[in-house]
Amino acid sequence: MEREHFGEYQEIPYEDEEREEEYDSYDFERSSERKIKNPNAKYIMFVTYVFVGIFVSMLGYMVYYNLICAPETINSSYNKRQDIFAEKIVRGKILANDGTILAQTNVAWDGTETREYPYGRTFAHVLGYSAKGKAGIELNGNFKLLDSHAFLLERIKNTVKGEKNIGDDVVSTLDVQLQQIAYDSFGKNKGAVIVMEPETGKILAMVSKPDYNPNEIESTWESLNEDTSGDSPLLNRATHGVYPPGSTFKIITTLAYIRQNKNYENYSYDCTSSITQDDVTINCYHNKTHGTVDLPTSFAKSCNSSFANIGLSLDKGKFKETCDSLLFNQKLSLPFSYKQSSVTISEDSDTDEVMQTSIGQGKTQMTPLHMAMLTSAIANDGILMKPYLINSVQNYSGTVIKEYHSKEMAKLMTTQEAEALQKLMRGVVTDGTASKLNTSSYEAYGKTGSAEYGTQKGKSHSWYTGYATKNGKTIVTTIIMEGAGSGSEYAVPVAGKLYQNYFSR
Repeated sequence: MEREHFGEYQEIPYEDEEREEEYDSYDFERSSERKIKNPNAKYIMFVTYVFVGIFVSMLGYMVYYNLICAPETINSSYNKRQDIFAEKIVRGKILANDGTILAQTNVAWDGTETREYPYGRTFAHVLGYSAKGKAGIELNGNFKLLDSHAFLLERIKNTVKGEKNIGDDVVSTLDVQLQQIAYDSFGKNKGAVIVMEPETGKILAMVSKPDYNPNEIESTWESLNEDTSGDSPLLNRATHGVYPPGSTFKIITTLAYIRQNKNYENYSYDCTSSITQDDVTINCYHNKTHGTVDLPTSFAKSCNSSFANIGLSLDKGKFKETCDSLLFNQKLSLPFSYKQSSVTISEDSDTDEVMQTSIGQGKTQMTPLHMAMLTSAIANDGILMKPYLINSVQNYSGTVIKEYHSKEMAKLMTTQEAEALQKLMRGVVTDGTASKLNTSSYEAYGKTGSAEYGTQKGKSHSWYTGYATKNGKTIVTTIIMEGAGSGSEYAVPVAGKLYQNYFSR
């Protein structure tokens, strides 16, 4: 029997494979049908994402508002919600940094509440008032003073009985002794004093005169607002008073010169008591002739003609850049209200404006607060710490609710620049116009100023800004006495009293 022969091998598809091809074809067709049947699907998804994004944004804004904006809005003197808080809570105390009571609410037997300021006029502007609107710490800490973190059961009990809860206390950075010395040293003079810690930004004292009695704010409100003498007793001159800085501005001019001249240490000028350029004449104080001076001597003796000469040598655009870098013509991120300092130097400035600006005259306007901030940055090797007035918040029994800490605000200059200015400010004390502060009790640095104002010649404000250090502790003082005259004669002695008290403790 012959064996059967088969032809070439042919692959025969299995039944399962045929079905798989059918399913693939079927799925493709169904998928195509789905795409055809839902042409708006991508638009629906887009709208969904938009609404989800809006929801997340709203949620984020609500969190931001409650954490950042709510206290400021509630603190506004125009916000009527304050009255609602005051109906349920007895306003908390304001304390000094050592716990001394600076403001408190006394409740009479019939429920009548009276805000009391034990130190009267001494802390008037920095504490402010809580009647007829609000100002000072009473305004900045309003949200905290009208909140209560008393023990929960106590709050529930008071709510049930319809009684008020006791508000939280604000512990300030203020030092009672320094505040009292600054206030007393001023006598009847007008002006302001600020004392700060440069390494923390804490404001230890803030005095402004003329002042008012916050205990009598309701009965004297109309007369305070109708003041016709020009004293403006409600104005906090420390934060809102703008003055020509006079020779204290030479700190800024010097920094601009250092930045534009690497060989600034070789500077030399022959002072003959005045300088004239393009029919503009600048005279030294009391027409004094200083002779040949270098930069340290010009700074220590506060030689006007030398600094006018320095100003004329500067690139005006870069001079403006230095002023801007030192926070002139800018809004400041501060936890309390203030007035903005200004300087008008620019590429278009004429000879008169350049020379006047270089010695702190002309259109330049500066607040004592701003001057204190610049001085603090110099004392702190170029770093400006954010000024603040509130240390912490605690409930009425002393339990701390919240603490506030130091924050760096800006690096205004390099360490090398700060050290150069420190050396020059030390020379003002050892060999210049602030020699009354040259003592073994502490090491002082500073710059004095006599700033002319108005149209009448010879009238000038008395300025001093500087700092002192001993055993690792440093404080900054900035002082202006309106119309008093020479900074070395009037402002410097006030600084000496403050330094003496601080370092003797």
